[in-house]
Amino acid sequence: MLSWSLTFFVIAILAAIFGFGGIAGTAAGIAKVLFFVFLALFAISFVMKLGKGNAP
Repeated sequence: MLSWSLTFFVIAILAAIFGFGGIAGTAAGIAKVLFFVFLALFAISFVMKLGKGNAP
């Protein structure tokens, strides 16, 4: 999921360099959404790991 976020971020940067405003905005929006989804999944998995504890 993080790789998709980085991919769309690179697409947004390249599109901004070449002057494609609509494409850059869309790719940046997708990258932002995917980043926050990745961040939420990371936080959930971290909390689940803490809740599980050190069971023998």
